[in-house]
Amino acid sequence: MKNVLYIGNALSNKGKSITSIEILGKQLNEICVVKTASSYNNKLLRLIDMCKLVLVNRTNTDFVIIDTYSTFNFYYALIISQLCRILKLKYIPILRGGNLESRLKHSSKLSHLIFDNAYKLVAPSHFLKSVFESYNYKDVLYIPNNIEIDNYDFYSRSIDCIKLLWVRSFSSIYNPELAILVLEKLLEKNYNAQLTMVGPEVDGSLKKVKDLAESKQLQVNFTGKLSKVEWLALSKDSNVFINTTNFDNTPVSVIEAMALGLPIVSTNVGGLPFLITNNVDGLLVEPNNVDAMVDAIIKLDEKNRSELVNNARLKVENFDWSVIKPKWETLLS
Repeated sequence: MKNVLYIGNALSNKGKSITSIEILGKQLNEICVVKTASSYNNKLLRLIDMCKLVLVNRTNTDFVIIDTYSTFNFYYALIISQLCRILKLKYIPILRGGNLESRLKHSSKLSHLIFDNAYKLVAPSHFLKSVFESYNYKDVLYIPNNIEIDNYDFYSRSIDCIKLLWVRSFSSIYNPELAILVLEKLLEKNYNAQLTMVGPEVDGSLKKVKDLAESKQLQVNFTGKLSKVEWLALSKDSNVFINTTNFDNTPVSVIEAMALGLPIVSTNVGGLPFLITNNVDGLLVEPNNVDAMVDAIIKLDEKNRSELVNNARLKVENFDWSVIKPKWETLLS
């Protein structure tokens, strides 16, 4: 079996959302020997741990996989990739940052250092594949995020009362305030509506959203971070999934909601139109547009909703691990 190092942020035990390294890292153990870093909360200690893993295992490593984001974590990918170059190790960036095009534009020299020298580039969405191809990266492999479809019970929901579900880390790029404004507008229009927001704090956005809800005297169920089992159980009492983000790639939470039979109303940004076909398996609206999202939610009549959720479930069955696993086997063979 091949020996693989997987570099990323494994911080779910520090109160953060579970990330790809914690899911895919375990799954890849079925086809290779995987060691991962890092779970340190402190950014400097995390970087040191990542570098240490590479240095200690430099003589018996076949590939180094690097989760590559567009914000501060971009620099982890930069440092680890250059360390791999020095040690002559094959490294594979997974393009996870929904705003990585900004790096290609504004940090072009650093981007070239990472991406020009990679063994392969892996894009979890057709969106980022197309972005990188537009910058003349021709050898980008599309390997989507995966779920284990049998863990997601699909059933149709009535919408007598609109029960909105929002699942994401509370970060400004995901625009969680929009969810509050959508609830407010629905209530103003005399719809019976509720909102549950699931996710951990990241950058102070959770407090801002709570303050906004309080200032508008809105009752919102803030659960904080939940385990996968907990939020899947919670989803059974919801009937519309809203995704309010301003920047995005292909969020697993949306894929999971599609698997569950929740109709999706999402902003039309980043990788979302590559995941959702508007009016076929979900509804897409302009970003940061309260009225557009509210109108889309109201549009979910019985016939329309049934078609959307059935089509969505069929689509995401292609994201099951049994389908995705052979793609990784081929890449790491």
